[in-house]
Amino acid sequence: MKFNVASKALYATLAGVSKVINSKNSITILDNFLWKVEDNMLKITASDTENTLSATLPISDVDGEGSFCVNARRICDIAKELPDIDAKITVDENTHAMQIEFPGGVFDMMTLEGIEYPRTIEEENPEQTMTIEISGSALVHGIENTIFAAGTDEIRPQMMGILWDIHPEGITFVTTDTRRLVKYVDNNYAPGITASFIFPIKPAVILKALVGKEEKVTICISTHSAIFSTENLTLNCRFIKGKYPDYNRVIPKSNPYEVIVDRAAALTALRRVSVCTDPSHGLVKFRFANDKMYLKVDDPNMNTFAHEEVPCAFSSDHEIVIGFNANYLIEIFTTLSTDNVVICLADSSRPGLFQPDENPANTELVMLLMPMGIQEF
Repeated sequence: MKFNVASKALYATLAGVSKVINSKNSITILDNFLWKVEDNMLKITASDTENTLSATLPISDVDGEGSFCVNARRICDIAKELPDIDAKITVDENTHAMQIEFPGGVFDMMTLEGIEYPRTIEEENPEQTMTIEISGSALVHGIENTIFAAGTDEIRPQMMGILWDIHPEGITFVTTDTRRLVKYVDNNYAPGITASFIFPIKPAVILKALVGKEEKVTICISTHSAIFSTENLTLNCRFIKGKYPDYNRVIPKSNPYEVIVDRAAALTALRRVSVCTDPSHGLVKFRFANDKMYLKVDDPNMNTFAHEEVPCAFSSDHEIVIGFNANYLIEIFTTLSTDNVVICLADSSRPGLFQPDENPANTELVMLLMPMGIQEF
């Protein structure tokens, strides 16, 4: 089998597909890529048994078709160092030797038979599916706006992912770790179906990195898995099992006190005062009064103290004092992208709601953060 392939395109494809490979695999074959040559295209596949990622790229001067496995780390290192020209690749089907030729040099390495590679998810579970199509922009925004609040506690595995709550009129993305919750609604696309699944974080990170915002993404949803496809990329992933909490019950229906604050100014102040937080809890105390947001931090163990104030628009003469975790707040203000942030509060014991002052058309973003108990400001 022989073919030519553009070396830089090959490296870019290998680097993208390699994101699914674990640093340590219980099955040795998963340390390899599966290469398949067919119809003047090279399909490169990687898997960790739960997720399978494939990408295709064109090849030329093809002589023969077939599949083989090649060590992922070694071929990535080789492709990275190839000059920016077409490389000639030859695979001996009898000895499984692979040769990569370029002007002035050659690489030789061994391959394995392609039949040894595990079957992909859709081959193992041929099920009836529901199909929707969304833009890459909608997919990426859904992940970007919610992924930071996903849980990491293995005792609650159903929270270690992004809930996709699909309705005929739109898609709702939700994450929570019990201390914070993010709900992002996108009604720009009408899927026309009703479905719900918990999308694991690893494939979400991969899609966020590899899917272009201008691309169209086709999603085939079955009982236990989904296939995300673009023109040159296919990701198969299994869902997280379990029932997701009723997120709508957690979000307060009415927080009477509204604060509007400049996002950049609040974020800068948070980052400054957070330097002095006690690492064991990261508490920042807030007091809202007289159109000012006062921030206060103290760490008696290190005898450090910080105080700052930021102008804001506060809709009440009633003073509000509340405490939040600094790191969680920084993530919220970093994820929000509008100039101003709307903070809706009730009292020091009830969660605060953080929202952009203006949502893009047909979308809604709400971030909830549980307060920390404080005695006084």
